[in-house]
Amino acid sequence: MIDFDAARAAVTRHLAPTPLIPFHQAGLDVPVYLKYEGTQPIGAFKIRGAVAALSAYGGPVVTASVGNHALGTAHAAQLLSVEATVVVPKTAAEVKIQKLRSYPIDLVLAGEDFDAAEKHALGLASEGRRYVSAYNDPHVIAGQSTLIAEVADVLSEDFTVVVPAGGGGLLSGVALGARLAAQDIRVIGVEAEACRALSTAVAEGRIVHVPMGRTIADGLYGNLEAGSSTPDIVRECGVRMVAVAEPSIRRSVRELASSAGLVAEGASATALAALRDGLVPVDRPVVLVISGRNIGMDLLATILGKP
Repeated sequence: MIDFDAARAAVTRHLAPTPLIPFHQAGLDVPVYLKYEGTQPIGAFKIRGAVAALSAYGGPVVTASVGNHALGTAHAAQLLSVEATVVVPKTAAEVKIQKLRSYPIDLVLAGEDFDAAEKHALGLASEGRRYVSAYNDPHVIAGQSTLIAEVADVLSEDFTVVVPAGGGGLLSGVALGARLAAQDIRVIGVEAEACRALSTAVAEGRIVHVPMGRTIADGLYGNLEAGSSTPDIVRECGVRMVAVAEPSIRRSVRELASSAGLVAEGASATALAALRDGLVPVDRPVVLVISGRNIGMDLLATILGKP
């Protein structure tokens, strides 16, 4: 059972709404808005689900993440005085690892990728800690739904929302939250072409292990855990799934910096990439979820330096 009211109460109590920014440089005949989650305390949307989950569970908890959910859990644990163990792969972005070291958590570096880190965290959960999935948890999903609730509070007309999709926690929360809104909200999920676990599971009707390619959208990297609820939610809500290539993601990181003055990590930029690649209908206002800003400065400098 997903308790949307409890999640919104927890998120509203601890977090300020993030801005919905008109993107006048979009150059389209319909309004385009950027829902910028970079203003969150951890610089990403994941804090929403973490606050909702840890408010519901208490502690001790354990989780695995390539970065932003780890930061969200760490911040929520500090905020709510909950004991937390956070497992991240050894290859996680250094900028995120350094931020994690500043929190009073048990930080564990394990494995070379998310799948290995998740396996290690699930092993720790078998020792009596509650595992809080970055995406496959009802309270996390409910917490992520608060994003679309904030947008619906501001926009009264029907609109399309474009959402980065990795494990599908944010996409599921947005899709379910859209059903609760007064207006008609069309939801589109965007993957990196190198990481198609969610759309594959939606299409196949079951969790399928798929190869992961290299991508700067590290927040979208990783296969789905067994029994994940997100593919069913995405399918039942009629979400359209699309995918964007690395050059489009890089161009969109650059455009968000140059045209909107916003720092966006690779996963965040997939929403704009989908719009620029013609994958988003423009027959109504469009909201692009810019899900986080935690990108390494060296990578950002490289991207900004290339035309």
